[in-house]
Amino acid sequence: MTVKPAHTLVALACAFTCFAAQAAKITITSRDPAGIGFNDPTPAAPVGGNMGTTLGQQRMNVYRYVADIWEKNLASDIDIVVSAGWEPLSCTASSAVLGSAGAWNIWRDFPNGVPGTWYPQALANKLAGTNLSAGTPDDGSGFGNADIKTQFNINLGNPDCLAGSPFYLGLDGNAGTKVNFVATLLHELGHGLGFSVMTVTTGNGRRLNAQGTAFTDNGLPSIWERHMYDNTAGKTWLAMNSAERAASAINPLQLAWIGPNAAGAAPTLLKPIGVAKAISPAPGTSRTADYIPASFGPAPKPSATMGALALVAPQSGEAGPGCSLFDSANTAAVKNKVALISRGGCTFAIKAKNAQDAGAVGVIVANNVAGAFTVGGSDPSIKITTIGISKDDGDAFKAAVAAAIPYGSRNKPGAVTVTLGQDPVRLSGADGARRPLLYTPSTLASGSSVSHWDVTATPNLLMEPSINGDLTINLKPPYDLTVPLLKDLGW
Repeated sequence: MTVKPAHTLVALACAFTCFAAQAAKITITSRDPAGIGFNDPTPAAPVGGNMGTTLGQQRMNVYRYVADIWEKNLASDIDIVVSAGWEPLSCTASSAVLGSAGAWNIWRDFPNGVPGTWYPQALANKLAGTNLSAGTPDDGSGFGNADIKTQFNINLGNPDCLAGSPFYLGLDGNAGTKVNFVATLLHELGHGLGFSVMTVTTGNGRRLNAQGTAFTDNGLPSIWERHMYDNTAGKTWLAMNSAERAASAINPLQLAWIGPNAAGAAPTLLKPIGVAKAISPAPGTSRTADYIPASFGPAPKPSATMGALALVAPQSGEAGPGCSLFDSANTAAVKNKVALISRGGCTFAIKAKNAQDAGAVGVIVANNVAGAFTVGGSDPSIKITTIGISKDDGDAFKAAVAAAIPYGSRNKPGAVTVTLGQDPVRLSGADGARRPLLYTPSTLASGSSVSHWDVTATPNLLMEPSINGDLTINLKPPYDLTVPLLKDLGW
């Protein structure tokens, strides 16, 4: 049976009967009209190995380049069909939906699949050894039989659509402050191939019913659910009721992936959790915090002293803490010190660059809401280390700075020194059993929660909810966990 659910994304050793399959073949079909998207004749200079001479050619070259990468990592005797288009998507001058993608057709109860379980069409076809939608009349859309449907924002980078940050169409990863389209498309096709819970409404935990017509308490599971284990509940999503699944989707750092390929590879890839210790002369105010390294600037050294900690005070008229050039007071405060800046108002890279220009030797960004976050972005001009810590830890660091002042000398106030280290036992982005964690922030992120790796993973992984500047095109260990997870699903 097949249905066509809508999937909007903000910008595998076989568990079944297996058979030898050849390398996958991905076919890209454009639905753009003349002069638009892939057919845009606007002249373009070759960039980053992309030798297309028009904007449309360069866009298609990136699609083909990314499809070739996926073909080298997958095996299937059945062609994978991707319907692709460039369309106006939601955006403002400071934010934008990069694109959307997902499995367009889904199937259950086909040969070599787990009975009573939903699969994305590309994987279902591979397991069944046949194109399950062959012979089915198109629904009038022109892509009714496609495996994956993608669309990307044709206006990105315009003044009213994330101004100044268009897609970078080079193939070399040197996106700078632009949005790396290679990494973005790799990520989105990963969802279309099956990296998604797909047929569960994460807000209420209900599953798609057997008829494919509604989400109900007695619907059928997706293949994804058998590998999701909630450490608090002590069970997989396969064994949960709707309310339990909804609770698990907002249970931070507790939902692990237990598929043997990804779980087995995680300890060989994920690095130990980084810890930052604020050492204060004031009794009882020292604090040790887990940190997340930024995707820009030098990587934190495993064992090093960052320096003395300085608070960045609010400035009149700025969009958020650290978002404007530092005034004389903040410049004096952070010179030769580590600037502690609260999140909000502008990008992390802007905050770090302003601190660097004021003479800071490092930056710590404190979250402004509960939970973990990604210190993403890109700016090759940043030469100082930046890390992120939680809101609670940030508040404790700020309190320690204030408490330390009386413990200095007559001419030099007491100071808090920050040192960096690693937890010898825990892995970043993993649970206590060293299994990789899925993204489950305490506030549900529709379209992102559960269907991504957690943002605490180091190194950054392709299938985290944000596209980070340090990603590679390698989808396997020791670089990434995307292919092992897809193998757990049956690829």
